[in-house]
Amino acid sequence: MNKKVAIIAANGGLFDAYKVFNIATAAAATDAQVAIFFTFEGLNLIHKDMHKQLPLPQGKEQLQEGFEKANVPSIETLVEMVREMGVRLIVCQMTMDVIGLEKQHFVEGIEVGGAATFLDFAFDADVTLSF
Repeated sequence: MNKKVAIIAANGGLFDAYKVFNIATAAAATDAQVAIFFTFEGLNLIHKDMHKQLPLPQGKEQLQEGFEKANVPSIETLVEMVREMGVRLIVCQMTMDVIGLEKQHFVEGIEVGGAATFLDFAFDADVTLSF
């Protein structure tokens, strides 16, 4: 039986994106079922434009060179990887309504749902993480 990994992405910076997508790709590579629930600032991680320009934390700009030297994939590449690996990308409907965004503002392959949609997956998850 496959393991299930439930991830909540509630923050929208570059480090947050690397945490979320690193765990998601690693879990999916082990054949785990993975779902990510994007809420509040976490929507930036899969927004068509924002995920390409996520900010580094102030004072950490020197790490950009380190990411390049270590051949760390871009967030855009990681988003494509999780989609190809079958990770469920659930965008919080309430947050979309509050911010005034619609499905077309996000990368292909997302599903729009509320907390209940995510909880239906997460109730029997083996691992639940929040970033």
